[in-house]
Amino acid sequence: MYYVYAISSQIRKYIYVGLTDNIERRIFQHNSGKSRTTKSYRPFVLIYSQEFTTRTQAREKEKYLKSGIGKEYLKNKLLNICSN
Repeated sequence: MYYVYAISSQIRKYIYVGLTDNIERRIFQHNSGKSRTTKSYRPFVLIYSQEFTTRTQAREKEKYLKSGIGKEYLKNKLLNICSN
């Protein structure tokens, strides 16, 4: 199984979208500073995840979420989480 996920920085205005085969391990890596791209934005909270059977399907969703309309979707999702 493959997962597409989005994490949001708890200290800055930053959303990261990624793809992995082990979501728990990957989020741990982000929060531990093992990912150079996200190291300065930690800690993170998971705001979105979706499971896929093929890497190709997951990659298509990841590309969508990294697009302008996909980022807007995630920002709205984050606003809904914060307002609850």
